[in-house]
Amino acid sequence: KIIQPTRGEIEVSGRLSALLELGAGFHPDLTGRENIFLNGAILGLRRKEIARHFDEIVAFSELDQFINTPVKRYSSGMYVRLAFAVAAHLEPEILIIDEVLAVGDSQFQKKCLGKMDDIADEGRTVLFVSHNLNAVSQLCRTGIWLDKGVCRSQGAIEHVVKDYMIAGTSGQSGLSRFNPDAEK
Repeated sequence: KIIQPTRGEIEVSGRLSALLELGAGFHPDLTGRENIFLNGAILGLRRKEIARHFDEIVAFSELDQFINTPVKRYSSGMYVRLAFAVAAHLEPEILIIDEVLAVGDSQFQKKCLGKMDDIADEGRTVLFVSHNLNAVSQLCRTGIWLDKGVCRSQGAIEHVVKDYMIAGTSGQSGLSRFNPDAEK
């Protein structure tokens, strides 16, 4: 309920947390600390619930020395660190992560993938949207390839990735510029 969708609909049962766009749900003039509480409130959590997770959010983000700095002073990588830590640690039943993770450094990306794996292992849903086929293959068991709003492939992740790669090498649907080696 931060950014209005352009079209379509979704029915949600449970708490949904999303990291879709750098800056969505954060106020640039507030500190990292204040934005953690703001984001938690947006997710419908009480202050006590947010406070219970506060230390692990800060520890995961590795931003403890900057937590009282306004986020407008953060680099894009710092922003993503804090945003992901908030989204993943406030116990959503559904976690939606978009390409925004591509901003962080490789060690932090690996840490985030591990956290998403932990969330999925707990029986919660992770919706991971990415062109990083290595990350998708590592994290996901099933996948959907959408191309301009049309489902091009759906099923086991190996099958969907293969279809995507075949389309990319054959130049279908504007994917001829796709370079799978650039994703490694």
